[in-house]
Parts: sequence; C-alpha cells; structure tokens
Amino acid sequence: MPNRRHLACALIALSCVGAIASLPALAQSGPEAMSETSGTDEGFVRNASAAGAAEIALGKLAAAQGHSDAVKSFGQRMVTDHTAANEELKHAVAGQRGYQIADAPKPEDAQFADELSRLSGKEFDARFAQKMVADHKEAIAIFETESSKGKNPELKAFAAKTLPTLREHAAMAHKLPMR
Repeated sequence: MPNRRHLACALIALSCVGAIASLPALAQSGPEAMSETSGTDEGFVRNASAAGAAEIALGKLAAAQGHSDAVKSFGQRMVTDHTAANEELKHAVAGQRGYQIADAPKPEDAQFADELSRLSGKEFDARFAQKMVADHKEAIAIFETESSKGKNPELKAFAAKTLPTLREHAAMAHKLPMR
C-alpha cells in the first residue's frame, strides 16, 4: 500500500509541476490568440467565400445566358474577380488559420441560380441585375464590418483591399438593365 500511495503522490506532484511549467505558454496564447480566430473572422470567411461562390456561379450563367452585352460582360467580370478574391482568401489568408471556406453558394443563392437559369431575354437580365445590386450591397456591408471590427489582421487587410472592387461592382450593377 505505501508504494501505491507514494506513486500517486509522485504523479500528482509531476502533474502540478507540468501545469505550472505550462502557464507562461498559456498566458501567451490567451485572449490575443483566441481573438485571432474569433467567431467574427470565421463567420466572415464563410460568408465571403459563399458569396464569392454565388457570384461566380451567377456570373457564369450571365456570361452564357445574358441577353445584353452589358450583362454578359458583367457576368464574366464577376467570374474573374470573385475567383481571384476567393483564391486569395483561401490560400493567402484563411487557409493559414484553418478557417472553413465555403466552396459552394448558400442554398438560397443556388436556388436563385436555378430559377434564373429558366429565364431568358430581358427578364433574365433584369432579375440578374437586381440580384447583383442586392448581393453587392450585402457584400460591401460584410467586408466593411470585417475591415473595421475583425480581429485577424490578415483578414482585415484582405477585406479592406477587396472593398474598392466590390464598390466598383455595385456601381456597375446599378447600370445594368433592370427592366
């Protein structure tokens, strides 16, 4: 019995020493490190990548099925710009932190794309244009929030860098035929 008691005391003592020795490391990875992977940043990555995937899908549809040259051209621009932004988000920023990247649009955006694919002519162009205006308004709000309130400096910089392009897209979308 005394041997077991001595062994238990020794194990408890070693555990305490290990815990005390790890305190400096815990202090360094406390709130600052946790804030780098905050829910705000993770939510931004999910929302931004899903929105980008939606713009790519809708852009491909517009480039192929748009009635006016303006819609076709804008659709191709969405594919080009949002593919580049999602790749940057995926490889340069979010991948380093292990954030979950959406590789497909949200279900409601996929449903809209399906509905849009059944339209043609001016009706297609008008619905596409309206969606682009609404989507870019929402995207700008998401990116503004991240650039001002995000905790991860790389994501904040990415959001700030991408905002001018999103604002340009919004201005272009407002010029598309809406009727």
